[in-house]
Amino acid sequence: MASALMLFTTGAEIPLTTREALSGIFGSISLACWIFLLVPQLLENYRNSSAEAISLAFIFVWFIGDIANLAGALWAGLVPVVVAIGVYFCIADGVLISQCLYYGIINKRKQGKALLSTQPSSSSADAERPTQENDEEEPLLKRTRTNSVTIPGSADNRRRSSASARRRRSSAIADEHLAQIFEESDENGARLWFKNAMSVIAIGVVGAAGWAIAYESGAWKPTPLASHADEEKMATGAQILGYLSAVAYLGARIPQIIKNARDRSCEGLSLLFFILSLLGNLTYGAGILCHSTESAYVLKNLPWLIGSLGTMVEDVTIFAQFHMYRVRDQSAPEQAVI
Repeated sequence: MASALMLFTTGAEIPLTTREALSGIFGSISLACWIFLLVPQLLENYRNSSAEAISLAFIFVWFIGDIANLAGALWAGLVPVVVAIGVYFCIADGVLISQCLYYGIINKRKQGKALLSTQPSSSSADAERPTQENDEEEPLLKRTRTNSVTIPGSADNRRRSSASARRRRSSAIADEHLAQIFEESDENGARLWFKNAMSVIAIGVVGAAGWAIAYESGAWKPTPLASHADEEKMATGAQILGYLSAVAYLGARIPQIIKNARDRSCEGLSLLFFILSLLGNLTYGAGILCHSTESAYVLKNLPWLIGSLGTMVEDVTIFAQFHMYRVRDQSAPEQAVI
């Protein structure tokens, strides 16, 4: 996460240009994305009562990036609202990490109790052993439910015929259930696509409206390009922390990508979480470049540009995993029936 609010600076009373307006709008949309970013994944974990789909390495490295970003903002003396949003990021990361650890501990305890309850006791095993030995010693005719002599092989034929009938019934039930699965998956997929699309549109509207309100109230003002030449150079330590946060953001998604590939599944992950991440990074980078493409200005914001635009490639990779493993999960039941 980069400090999207770096775009909300004050300047002299100058006319609002198209590029400056786009810079403010993109920055505000990016800020809205960051504020709501972790909410979908927190809700997904709560619904599943599990956080096994999330790589803890992913969250911890991301947390390190947010800490470095906050420290860099404090060192560089950025506006208080930037520092405030940096604190919010760290708190939100802490909540997600705490939730993951909580569900991890709770589920391990449940699995341990379930394992103990399924293990048979030694007394019950000893009690069953004499019965089995006695059954083996009894004559074949005495094991029938009646005293009448049965035709050899007739019991086996009845068992085979009844098993065949059960297989036919279970096959018919499986075919019907498979059809329901595909119908429900298509319906759920369309509903999920619509929900995510509406969420993205809502985030965009909220961000744009937030910028309009800030501009009309005077909280946001265009920054003159000429002032960049007079700006003080950012402290070296703050610049280093900015690059550290960029490296952390770039490396954070790698453990998640590896985990998805190892599990061959993205079940339990919120797709909207990664959509908002991609949208937030895209609009943040666009906001900076719309404001100015001068080399001095781009160089000053280079760590945040790398941290934002660089992670988009990894987000696209995770989107590909969502699609690939969803297709595999849908085709697996059909292959199993065949």
